[in-house]
Amino acid sequence: MRILVTNDDGIDVPGLWAAIEELQKVGEVKVVAPQREQSGGGASITLRQPIKVNKVESRLRGVEAYSTEGTPADCVIIGIRSLFPEGVDMVVSGINRGPNIGYDIFVSGTVGAALQGHLHGIPSLAISVNAYEDLNFKAAAKLTALLAAKIKDAALPREILLNVNLPNLPPEKILGIEVTELSQQSYCDTVEREQNNKEDHYRIKRNSKDTYYANHGSDIWALQLNRISITPLLNSFVDNSLPTCLQQLAPAIYDEMCGI
Repeated sequence: MRILVTNDDGIDVPGLWAAIEELQKVGEVKVVAPQREQSGGGASITLRQPIKVNKVESRLRGVEAYSTEGTPADCVIIGIRSLFPEGVDMVVSGINRGPNIGYDIFVSGTVGAALQGHLHGIPSLAISVNAYEDLNFKAAAKLTALLAAKIKDAALPREILLNVNLPNLPPEKILGIEVTELSQQSYCDTVEREQNNKEDHYRIKRNSKDTYYANHGSDIWALQLNRISITPLLNSFVDNSLPTCLQQLAPAIYDEMCGI
C-alpha cells in the first residue's frame, strides 16, 4: 500500500512525522506537505501561478519527502498526478494541531487536503488533536495506522472520507470511540476591529470553547467526553453501511490503540 501524507501545519511539525512513523508499519509512505503553515486555507487550489516543489531530507528512512509553496490541496493533487505516477492507495492529512470540528471543516486545510484524495477516488483520512499546546500525538498516530490497516485489509470500504478528532490524552486515558456527526457551529465568527495609521483593520478570531454547542452525537460532544470522534463526510456519510461498519469495528480498534 502506498500512502500519501500531508498536512496544513507545514512539513517540519512533529504531528506529521508522528503519523508517518506509525504508517510505515502499514505501507510505503510518501510525503508532500506545505513549506509553511497553511491553516484556514480550506480546499483552495493555486491556479494563477506556478508552485515550487522541493525534495527535502526525510526524518525517517525509506520515506520520500517533498515540500511545496502551495496549499494542502495542491500538495495532494501534485503528489497524485505528478510526483508518484505509480499511484497512491490512501491519503492521510495530519496530525493537525487543534481540532477540526463542526462547520469549521469547510475552512480547514487539513480536511481540504483529505477531500482532494477522496475526489480522486482514494480513501482519505483527516486527523486532528484537540489542543494547541503540549500535544500528545501517540494515540492519534496509532489510530491513524489502525484505520489505514483496516482500509488495507478491506475491513473498511475504499470510498471513504473520515474526519477524526482526538482528545489530547495518552491512549489509556481516552474513554472510547464515537461515530459522530458535525456539530452545528463555527469557532471563527468573532471579529475585532483595529486601527492602524487611521486605517481600519479587522481580525477574525477563534471563539472560546464555552461557545460550542455539544449536541448529542456530535464531534464536540465526543471530545467533551474524552472520546475519539470519527465523522464520515460527503458520500461516505450518506452511505448508512459505513457508520454501522465503523461502530462495529470501533471497540476492537480502541482496544488495539490502548494495547489491550
